[in-house]
Amino acid sequence: MGLLMMPKRTKVMAFGGFDVLHAGHLSFLRQARKQGDELVVVVATDRVLEKVKGHEPYFNQQERRQLVASLKFVDKAILGDKNNTLLPIKWERPDVIVLGYDQPKQVGELRRELAEIGVRVKKIVRTKPFKVRKHKSSKVKKYFERFV
Repeated sequence: MGLLMMPKRTKVMAFGGFDVLHAGHLSFLRQARKQGDELVVVVATDRVLEKVKGHEPYFNQQERRQLVASLKFVDKAILGDKNNTLLPIKWERPDVIVLGYDQPKQVGELRRELAEIGVRVKKIVRTKPFKVRKHKSSKVKKYFERFV
C-alpha cells in the first residue's frame, strides 16, 4: 500500500504597515492571496514604520497585526523584525513574495539580498494599484486629519 502524496501548498508572503487599513490594502492582500494557497502577512513594527513614513503610526503594531489577522483571506499575520526586514522571510520560507505597486524595493535587489542570507523563493511579483486617487494611505490620512 503506497503513501498518498499531498500536493505542496504554495505559501505567499506580503508586507506592509497597514496603518489605517483601507480598500487599497484589501486589494493588495487579495491580489497576494491569489498567488498561492496560504497567505502570510508581515506587519511592520512601529519602529520600522516610523522610520519609513517619517511619523509614528496611528495604530500600534499589535493593533495593526490584529486587524490584518482578522481578514478571512489572511492565514497568518506576524510582526516584522525591528532590525532586519528579511528575517520573517527566512523564518517563514515562502514560495512567493508579493510586493505592492508602490513599495520601493526592487525585485532584483530583493533577490540578491535573499541570496546573501541563503533564501530562495520561486517567484516575486508586484501587484497592480487600486484606485490610487482615493485608496492610498497618504490620501486616506490626509482626509481624516481634517477632523482632528
